[in-house]
Amino acid sequence: MKLLLVGNPNAGKSTLFNALTGGHAKVGNWHGVTVGAKEGRAKLSGGAVTVCDLPGIYSLESLSMEEKFTRDYLAAHASDPVLFVAECSALERSLPLLSAMRAEGRKLFLILTKRKQFERAGGALNIDLLSERLGVPAAVIDGRNRKQVKDLRARIGLFLRAPAPRLREEALHTAGAYTQAQAKLSRLDEWLCNPFFCIPLFLGILVGIFYFTFAPAMAGDFLKGKIEFLFCDLLAGKAEGISSPVLRSFLQNGILNGLGSVLCFLPQIGMLFLALILMEESGFLSRLAMLTDGAFSKAGLNGRAVFSLLMGFGCTAAAILTTRGLDDKRIQRRTILCLPYISCSAKLPVFLTLAASFFANPFAAVLLLYALGVGISFAVALFLKGEEQPPFIMELAPLQIPDPIFVLKSLCFQIKQFIIKTATVILAFFLLSWLLSSFDFAFRFTEVEGSMLARLCAGLKYLFAPIGCCDWKIAYAALSGLVAKENIAGLLAVFYGEFPFSAASAFAFACFVLTCSPCVSAIAATARELGWKRALLYAAVQTGSALLFSYLVYFALQGGAIYLLCAVALFAALLLVRNHKVEKVRRTRRKFFKRFHR
Repeated sequence: MKLLLVGNPNAGKSTLFNALTGGHAKVGNWHGVTVGAKEGRAKLSGGAVTVCDLPGIYSLESLSMEEKFTRDYLAAHASDPVLFVAECSALERSLPLLSAMRAEGRKLFLILTKRKQFERAGGALNIDLLSERLGVPAAVIDGRNRKQVKDLRARIGLFLRAPAPRLREEALHTAGAYTQAQAKLSRLDEWLCNPFFCIPLFLGILVGIFYFTFAPAMAGDFLKGKIEFLFCDLLAGKAEGISSPVLRSFLQNGILNGLGSVLCFLPQIGMLFLALILMEESGFLSRLAMLTDGAFSKAGLNGRAVFSLLMGFGCTAAAILTTRGLDDKRIQRRTILCLPYISCSAKLPVFLTLAASFFANPFAAVLLLYALGVGISFAVALFLKGEEQPPFIMELAPLQIPDPIFVLKSLCFQIKQFIIKTATVILAFFLLSWLLSSFDFAFRFTEVEGSMLARLCAGLKYLFAPIGCCDWKIAYAALSGLVAKENIAGLLAVFYGEFPFSAASAFAFACFVLTCSPCVSAIAATARELGWKRALLYAAVQTGSALLFSYLVYFALQGGAIYLLCAVALFAALLLVRNHKVEKVRRTRRKFFKRFHR
């Protein structure tokens, strides 16, 4: 038997799931945070039970992708009891779904959330009378209050052992008398719903975050330098006294220099995640989605895609999974194709490594690369734009001050995931690379140019020769990014220390990293949503086009800018002509069918 968490989007299901199971399911203020069935074990008064967190749903007749998943899952687990989670202020909207599920004979326990926000808005709640009128057990819970969660566990244990009560249908018409609140926008909300205030504010926040994170002498740069000194100078310097050349190379090149070159970016990655978490939890992103829907719809997307694209700055794989919350499969495919061009946190170490080789202040270079990625993402969306999009409907999450404990837990979880990835996948790749680059086929310790890796990868040196990098080590580092983008920064540090080619080559190489296929995890996430055939095709096309793009960038920087501008103008004209033709065909088709039906 499973205990199913069901309710409208943004009702607090994932927060409750984490509280009951001690898990770390993603929570947020938008549709599509939960994209599949998440399971965990919860200890109740009568023993342990499996709790299943399902994507939000408004109705059993809903048609969006994630709501279809929930509907099918409920049909496959018709006998399992349900914890029906609803916001206090949105209870009346949730009651039809509650009634439909009870009509199927399900055993229900109603859990109301966000009581403080509801009461601050002028609402009043009588939970005992509401439970009596509905004929189902009910409770009010704050998922972050340990005492309330402990009491709820005891009540759920009793609920599972008790028979299902009968639902009183008249309650659906009277429940509103026991939950009342006036819906009104605060002065702050009015400002944040104004595009001339909200969008410039968002852009200003982004620039401020980037400056505080990357600019010299700021907190991010200061902490990065301290960690880099610890691994690459202090610990690697201590290893210099080891007499055995194999052991010394193993510690310096196989572990310390590689790991240090990746872990030193942990403070800056943490700052970016902190900014994303604060914007999510405050409700700011839902207003941004509403205001950007017009611009996104012109690119063949909709406002809800802003959540996936912004999450792409953190992790491309996680962002791809959230696209299941989009309303249309075509929009989902376009969004997934756009996401690899949004610079994830794993690309950040590569950009900073390349920029630090030529700029005393890498802030401007990194900001340019991030902006370039966003521009390319929208250009791809425009190129793929097809038919008119369905109307965009989304409820605004309430504005709130993020809970410090929750923000700290979420940030620690992201940092822990980065450290685990570095200490497992990335370290294993560094050790394999060290082994292959330190020994020849007779397994004799040798210089890198006489190693097994040099022999195996010799043919790759021509891959980046058009950008002035005729070296197999550059190509090997670039291809290692398919495993994890952090590998590129680590291998550049191990092989070269500083990037040995020109600034133009460095920027062209950074453009390749920006636009190439994402890591294996992101490809697997794409396969989960669209199938392996599409996922591998997308990865191949993105990598091939990234190579061509890096060649064009290098060509422009070497004096061919005028030709590149002509190519960009030609591409823009192609987009305009293509969209015009699509619209013209649509108009002709509609008139044809109108005449046909007459």
